[in-house]
Formats: sequence, C-alpha cells, structure tokens
Amino acid sequence: QVQLVESGGGLVQAGGSLRLSCAASGRTFSSYAMGWFRQTPGKEREFVASLRWSGLTVYADSVKGRFTISRDNAKNTVYLQMNNLKPEDTAVYSCAAQHFGGKSYDYWGQGTQVTVSS
Repeated sequence: QVQLVESGGGLVQAGGSLRLSCAASGRTFSSYAMGWFRQTPGKEREFVASLRWSGLTVYADSVKGRFTISRDNAKNTVYLQMNNLKPEDTAVYSCAAQHFGGKSYDYWGQGTQVTVSS
C-alpha cells in the first residue's frame, strides 16, 4: 500500500511558477512509475506528465516545454516544476503511482489546488 500526499499548490499570476511535491509512503517508492494528472470541475481528469521506470518522461502537449517531472528516491518524493503558468492550467493536481509493469495507476493522492490568475 502506498499513500501519496501532494503539496505546493496555490495562487499565482500568469507567467509565474510553482513546484508541486508528492510525498509517498513505503519502502519501494523507486519501483513505481509516477504520474501527475489534473482536473477541473465538470471535466475529465487530464494526464499531465509521467516518469516511467526507465526514467523516460512523457508530457501532455499542453504543458510540454513548461512543466518538468522529476523524482528524488531518497526522499520518496516526485515533483512537478511548472513554469510560465497560464490561466488554463488552473486545476486540482494529483499524483499517482503505478506498480512496476502495471497497466494503470494503482494509488492516487488527494490533490492540491493550483489557481493561475490572468
């Protein structure tokens, strides 16, 4: 069982930056692929970025070049650095963990609100 807790959300002006953190419990954090997703009211949850077991990073086209996903296995934490934020980035951001070789994400955090003002 893995518990995920996000932090770092807040209110920022357009063009600003935020770094989200996702702290994971458990001793096998390094074996999980990690992802970030976001959701706004009335819309489907949207993929933002993932960090695969191989170290490969994948980004949604809407955030490519602005967001960076990374992890620190010693701290059991995954990060999402968000630069040049836009009002359309406003959402609740959640992190997720996927078992090695899994087909879907197995564990989800509660989310942290990011609001970008114009």
